[in-house]
Amino acid sequence: MLRFRCIQLFTSPFEAPFIQSFKPHTSISCAQMGSYSTTSSSAQNSPKLVFRQLFEKESSTYTYLLADASHPQKPALLIDPVDKTADRDLALVKELGLKLIYAINTHVHADHVTGSGLIKFSISQTKFPGVKSIISKASNAKADLFVEPGDKIYFGDIFLEVHATPGHTLGCVTYVTGDGPNQPQPRMAFTGDALLIRGCGRTDFQGGSSDKLYDSVHSQIFTLPKDTLLYPAHDYKGFTVSTVGEEMLYNPRLSKDKETFKNIMQNLNLSYPKMMDVAVPANMVCGLQETKSEAC
Repeated sequence: MLRFRCIQLFTSPFEAPFIQSFKPHTSISCAQMGSYSTTSSSAQNSPKLVFRQLFEKESSTYTYLLADASHPQKPALLIDPVDKTADRDLALVKELGLKLIYAINTHVHADHVTGSGLIKFSISQTKFPGVKSIISKASNAKADLFVEPGDKIYFGDIFLEVHATPGHTLGCVTYVTGDGPNQPQPRMAFTGDALLIRGCGRTDFQGGSSDKLYDSVHSQIFTLPKDTLLYPAHDYKGFTVSTVGEEMLYNPRLSKDKETFKNIMQNLNLSYPKMMDVAVPANMVCGLQETKSEAC
């Protein structure tokens, strides 16, 4: 029987975030996070998704901006922001008249420093107050809010489902747009480094496991509808988007059986990530290593 994580209601729509959990529990337990109403101005209209794919060329990282344009306050979130392009991202948010409420990471990155802390502390205090950082609980990193498999992150009437996809790192998650008549179609999956276009993230550091990665992708991503759009955290060949159906057929690693996949991953002979010793410690604290912030 499904039980709901209990949520606290606030009088103002944006006093606190709305993250809801749908997990089997023997009793109702309180999540230490709030909720805001997500009823749009017209119940007859489906949410209108604002979507932008942004690129940081030094680390070949994609940042994604999503917002519900049909909601009166146009709540928005950024997935995998980069410190070097935080100003650009926030300028776009302002130009589009959006209200940024979340800065989300798919995992603790090793090739760039996240922009989530910079957005919150160096910039957002004057331009975007109240932005909350989010990362998976399994990552053991610091953030304002932690998500687990099955959680739903609402921004307006649109939501993202949290799918655990460990293997590249222990704490990797994939964020998937909701399934329903009032959600964007086709669905979209933001896969981080778990699944890349015609590739996948390496599995030889940060608790990586080729065995876990194979199972994660096949159970959490390849089970989505085949027309689901796949948006990775990186691309090095100029691709921008793929689909579940394409990757099931053409991914040169994950279209193979598990043993073949594990053998491929064990023989990649990749060099040590040049940013790892800087990026990982910083990203464990929202990219704010120098401040040693206790709260991201």
